[in-house]
Parts: sequence; structure tokens; C-alpha cells
Amino acid sequence: MKPAKRKRLEKAGWKVGSTKDFLGLTPEESAFVELKLTLSASLKERRQQHGLSQSDLAKRLRSSQSRVAKMEASDPAVSLDLLVRALLAAGAKKKDIAKAIAQSESLAA
Repeated sequence: MKPAKRKRLEKAGWKVGSTKDFLGLTPEESAFVELKLTLSASLKERRQQHGLSQSDLAKRLRSSQSRVAKMEASDPAVSLDLLVRALLAAGAKKKDIAKAIAQSESLAA
């Protein structure tokens, strides 16, 4: 959130906090959520960079377009292993996935 917006909200009496605080997440739960969000965003970015539609990626995964949309939207029903498989199918290398995981760790800290 931009500092100016935060200041306006606090001045108006709003309490501004993190999702972790609002939901009462443990540090481990928060890190897990950040990891899934980061991998989902990475999947969408990689798919678009490679000029693939959600349907194209779904065919590579032997899945459906709606499942790919759920992956990209960080749907809770999507597992980490499915996200990793989708990233690999979209052309990611192990180092790309490791980089995304490292990014999520810096966000959760």
C-alpha cells in the first residue's frame, strides 16, 4: 500500500495491518500463502511470455482451461505440486522455480 493512502486511512480512523494479522496466521502459514501467490503469479507471467493461452497450457498438462485459471488465481484447491508441474510445462527451469521461491521468502519475512 502506498504510504499516502495508508496515512489517509489511519487519519480517518482505520486500522491498517497485514493479511497475516487480520487472519491470525502463523509465520509458517503466512509463508505458505506467499509461496502459492508467488508461484501462481510466476505461472501466469511465464505462460504469457511464451505466448500460451490457458487452453494451450491445459493441453500440455492434460487438464482443463478452468483448472489453469484456478492455478493462476491461487485457488486454495490447487496444490503446490500442480503449480510446479504447470510451471515446468510452461517452460520454467528448476532455477526459475527456485528464484520464485526465494522471492516468496523475502515477501514473507
